Amino acid sequence: MGKPIIGVTMGDPAGIGPEVCVKALASAEIQKIANCLVIGDRRFLRLGLKISKIEKIEINSIKKVSEAKFSPDTIDVLDLNNADPAKIKLGEISKAAGKAAVEYLNKAIDLAQTKEIYAIVTAPINKEAIHKAGFRFQGHTEILAARTKTKDYAMMFVSDPLWVILATTHLPLREVSRHLTKNKILKTIQLAHETLSRVRGRKPKIGVAGLNPHAGEGGIFGKEEIKIIKPAIDEAKKLGINVEGPISPDAIFYLAKSGMFDIVVAMYHDQGLIPLKLLAFNRSVNVTVGLPFIRTSVDHGTGFDIVGKGWANPQSLMEAIKVAAHFSKSK
Repeated sequence: MGKPIIGVTMGDPAGIGPEVCVKALASAEIQKIANCLVIGDRRFLRLGLKISKIEKIEINSIKKVSEAKFSPDTIDVLDLNNADPAKIKLGEISKAAGKAAVEYLNKAIDLAQTKEIYAIVTAPINKEAIHKAGFRFQGHTEILAARTKTKDYAMMFVSDPLWVILATTHLPLREVSRHLTKNKILKTIQLAHETLSRVRGRKPKIGVAGLNPHAGEGGIFGKEEIKIIKPAIDEAKKLGINVEGPISPDAIFYLAKSGMFDIVVAMYHDQGLIPLKLLAFNRSVNVTVGLPFIRTSVDHGTGFDIVGKGWANPQSLMEAIKVAAHFSKSK
């Protein structure tokens, strides 16, 4: 296949999304591997160019994918014309910015479902802003799952030193235990197995973290390993999946980095994300597995504290585009 067409959502207009979008799409490295277009607002992309001091790049405002130029001196934007710079202030949480960000995502989903784009890459949104706009979702992942009616999905994070997949996503820590079930953990193991088998062309070695210190120490520090996690692992083994655990959370990530496992199943968000970001900050990519199309994302937030200063680092977005392009080859 030729270069895949990838839709990049601009994210929250008040954040660093427009800046990292123009920096990434102006890069020859990205232009070489994919035909990217931004789904956003031309006015904020032009502001992103100005802030980033990028010259000799034209913003090509289009209404349909077929109008894209995909040329080195052009950034194509499927312009929803929904973010008024007079009403949306940089670095500020607002209902208008939250509404615009969700509209970019919904348009990208429409294009992916009609196969006009091959993958979606998302710049960051602000959860408080989308809640102000009336969207009661925890983030991109939950919107994508709801729109595509996907029941079995997970957040997977990809980096050179470590791959992680989460059994639960954005939950208060005190609620993690009651949301963990044998079926949820089994489905997460299966998604990891299916995704890596397709992408790498071989059965992966999967390590499953415990929830409690020392993976419960035989039930002394908690019963979840005995009652929930181990039964899920045993069931996965019966399905022919190469999986081990539960392994103490303070050891499993070192073991994975050392090559014992291809991916770690983490029980909750920070259990998996702290070691990942320690090893690969700005270089890890969020992949939503289980969807009917490819979706990757940056591993950072909207950067309201640095927006407008020209400091925004596009590396995570570039890595997300690279992963989307790579996954497109194995789809």
